[in-house]
Amino acid sequence: MTLGEALETIVPHLGDEVCVHANGYLSRAACAVRDREECFYMIGSMGLAASIGLGLALVQPRRRVLVFDGDGNVLMNPGALLRVAAAAPPNLLHVCFDNAAHASTGAQATISDRVRLEELARAAGYRWAGRVESRERLAVEAPLFLAREGPAFLLVRIALGPPGPPGPRIPHAPEAMAVRLRRALGASP
Repeated sequence: MTLGEALETIVPHLGDEVCVHANGYLSRAACAVRDREECFYMIGSMGLAASIGLGLALVQPRRRVLVFDGDGNVLMNPGALLRVAAAAPPNLLHVCFDNAAHASTGAQATISDRVRLEELARAAGYRWAGRVESRERLAVEAPLFLAREGPAFLLVRIALGPPGPPGPRIPHAPEAMAVRLRRALGASP
């Protein structure tokens, strides 16, 4: 399954969650599939999606927060897993798309073929952590995962997609994304 196929499998199960998307091709693919005011796309800040998701989950305890991450991003900042687990927000869900590569910078290999990131999340203290490796299994697991109490971590094993970006660049400037997210959360811009 490709990143696009994985996103297309998950998106029909989404509601009004606040979604934080890791930088790189993941943000571009996610924005192309489902762009909403409740979506925040990381631009050039590798490894920080989980940290931003944690902050949102803590200040918006009545809102579900969904972090869409990549294996390279999780490996860039594994300390974020520890912070999420220590804070234990029940409204935070963390999905990691693992293609074992830094796709947006030339497909350099990561070490996720040797380090199972869902086990790292489990060891950090996430309430639940699991893995799916097929689109069929993801179709079954997605609604179950989205109903879990957080913090929960789902690793979705994907294939390295075809060369080139999976979608256009994010059409929103970082400042504009912050304003629209604050508006969607009912906070003053």
